[in-house]
Amino acid sequence: MKENMMFAWIASWLALAGQLVFFMEVALFTGDWRYMMWSFMISIIVGIPSIIGTYKRNQQLKAYKK
Repeated sequence: MKENMMFAWIASWLALAGQLVFFMEVALFTGDWRYMMWSFMISIIVGIPSIIGTYKRNQQLKAYKK
């Protein structure tokens, strides 16, 4: 089965940046900036490992193709 790395990259970046953008909009709308603080911590905890994992798997696939 072929792995879809484009979907993995999109999901990783949405976990990192998309969540921050969404909760920034919520914080602007409500005026409560705690939403931004909590989303920043969660997106870093979830986003960075997912990007690292996607990068490593992408490198493995490139090495396998050679």
